[in-house]
Amino acid sequence: MTNIPIRHINEIQKEPYLFGNFTIRDIRELLNEKDMVQDLHRHDFYYILFLKKGSGTHQIDFKPYEIQNHSIFLMRPGQVHQLDLKAGSTGFLVQFKTDFFYSQNKIFQQLIRKVNHINFCNLDDNGFNKLKIILLYIFKEYNDKQEGYHEVIKSNLSIFFIELIRHRQNKEITTNDTDSYAQEQLDKFAELLDSNIAVKKQVSQYAYMLNISSYQLNAITKKLLNKTPSELINEHIILESKRYLLATSSQVNQIADFLGYEDISYFIRFFKKHTSYSPEAFRNNFK
Repeated sequence: MTNIPIRHINEIQKEPYLFGNFTIRDIRELLNEKDMVQDLHRHDFYYILFLKKGSGTHQIDFKPYEIQNHSIFLMRPGQVHQLDLKAGSTGFLVQFKTDFFYSQNKIFQQLIRKVNHINFCNLDDNGFNKLKIILLYIFKEYNDKQEGYHEVIKSNLSIFFIELIRHRQNKEITTNDTDSYAQEQLDKFAELLDSNIAVKKQVSQYAYMLNISSYQLNAITKKLLNKTPSELINEHIILESKRYLLATSSQVNQIADFLGYEDISYFIRFFKKHTSYSPEAFRNNFK
């Protein structure tokens, strides 16, 4: 079984800043007047690409985005992406491990959950400049390393997320009366899917881990996404299948086994039902 390449934060840092759990870099210096072209891979850390000026393409979990000025890309650990960032782009690349932010209190943990599923955001001048000021301050703290800079960075990163969430709420049609408890449970459900999909595929298993009933979980997903938990589980299985089909050379039977399917013919039927392609046809058509 060929695994999707995983990049670790300690592989990209030249110095063990912040215990190896956080880094922020200037895009202009990072590119050094060259294009950045990356094949499909995962990260084991959070990734924020903040672009004042930018061009190229960015594919996250097989959804393509055109890179534009004043754009932000966010990815949580485990997502697959492919980046073609053109020379001349400017901004910041922020990367941090889960435990860097989760070492803060529960409020900060809730913030990261709220932005967990935002992959792309394009901002107006005012919204972008607010966030840019915050990142400039973080960048200065990161490089100056004065006393207490760890906490200053964490606090400002929290403010960054709050401003981003406000922007999304103001720009999009949102359910302002959304039950915060329901949203928190939905976010936890998504996290559990990320880490358990290969071994757990029953709604009851996830409801048990969330300490709620299957009926309650169904009510939450229907209210917030108009989908059943089973639909979300199936979507996640298909997404993980696509990741391995396109980002590795593993055989279909190996991928099926990795995802917990002993019967390869069942896996093939399941995949075709949800994509209209057999796994091999999907790989041949989209790779």
